[in-house]
Amino acid sequence: MKPIVRWLAALYLTLGGLTACSSLPVLTPEMSISKDKVQLQGTRGPLTQQQSKAILSRLDHGKPTGIFEQHLALEQEILGSSLVVGNKVTLLIDGPSTYEAMFAAIAKAKNNIDMETYIIEDDDEGRHFSDVLIAKQQAGVQVNFIYDSVGSINTPKEFFQHMREAGIKVLEFNPVNPLALRKGWNVNRRDHRKLLVVDGRVAFVGGINISSVYSSGSSVSRTTPAKPRQPGQQPWRDTHIRVEGPVAASFQTLFIDTWQQQKGDSLPERNYFPHLAPAGDEVVRAIGSSPDQPYSVIYVTLLSAINSAQSQVYLTNAYFVPDPQMLTSLKDAVARGVDVRLLLPSKSDSALVRYASRSFYDELLRAGVKIYERQDALLHAKTAVIDGVWSTIGSTNLDWRSFATNQEINAVVLSPGFGAQMQKMFNDDLQASTLITLESWHRRSLGSRVKEFGSRLWARLL
Repeated sequence: MKPIVRWLAALYLTLGGLTACSSLPVLTPEMSISKDKVQLQGTRGPLTQQQSKAILSRLDHGKPTGIFEQHLALEQEILGSSLVVGNKVTLLIDGPSTYEAMFAAIAKAKNNIDMETYIIEDDDEGRHFSDVLIAKQQAGVQVNFIYDSVGSINTPKEFFQHMREAGIKVLEFNPVNPLALRKGWNVNRRDHRKLLVVDGRVAFVGGINISSVYSSGSSVSRTTPAKPRQPGQQPWRDTHIRVEGPVAASFQTLFIDTWQQQKGDSLPERNYFPHLAPAGDEVVRAIGSSPDQPYSVIYVTLLSAINSAQSQVYLTNAYFVPDPQMLTSLKDAVARGVDVRLLLPSKSDSALVRYASRSFYDELLRAGVKIYERQDALLHAKTAVIDGVWSTIGSTNLDWRSFATNQEINAVVLSPGFGAQMQKMFNDDLQASTLITLESWHRRSLGSRVKEFGSRLWARLL
């Protein structure tokens, strides 16, 4: 891709942001606390109130958190997707373990593979994925692939043409090329999702793109050997999950909805929605947000969870540029005795975002929020664990772009067991992080303060 094309794409995105009128919803007290009963979805449809209550009681684990009676009822009221029981969730830390699990699932595919990604690069990892998917297509498994036009702008068209010629259905999300415009085109709207669904039975969701930057895991990775890094190469720290069970159908639906909204060719007939038996004990909700919705579902869900928290709010995020309501929720949580901790990057692939993020530190530190910066790795994860039982993993950053203009995807997992894994991962990351104190923060340089002030002016466009 020529430099002038990349420059024009960046310009279009900036101008799109300047003219966008997206806004975030305001959670009023009436909206944030619902009196409706929570109802769960099983493999054969909605569970009875008695069945739902019994499952939620086990999840509550004897700890009255307020999450289940307040936040879950709100989720049920505002979201179209269901809280689905009977799932098995596997936590995947960093690229090597995630790619290994993905390739294992792809190898077992018998009917169809659906993949959606913001970035796929023409490098060792990208070509490996392409080769594996082409091999499955040639073996009779239908492969359908969505990539974002801006996210993958540096990937040559020949890379995708090779996949098409092999029979894979390939769809470019919101093409930057004016000659490929579609009705309702808006260059500022991007598909930031990272999703893989195999045979409609197993889904992968998280923050990991397809790129060789993920080939070397961070120090937190403990199960999968990392490939040797090139001199000067920065390790990336990210998180994904593998989900097996009835909720896989919800993720499959999100993929197909995107395909149809982007007016892709008719998908070949396959068994995209097989019968799904219970695979585990976790309650999971698949959440897809898009600018077409009246508000960001993920934003409302996370904000309501923070507002319901009674003991802990642990947030890990690569791009932290919060709106006023998010700031207020975090500070209010501290005021009512909640331990609020933010794990943010000390290094970033966007200096502008990093300085904009740091422009909020003083206000948060003064309110008692604990801020940690991950060292010796580029933190790209987007996760949260609240009160040890409510967790989310996905593609959503804590910034205006994710909440107002991007198409995002997250999984919410309700489980004390999985919450304990999330909390351990968070604590392991803290061991490789530096605590930012108010005293040390006030000693930063004048140059840093100027950069923070300037970056803050662009907060809504980042």
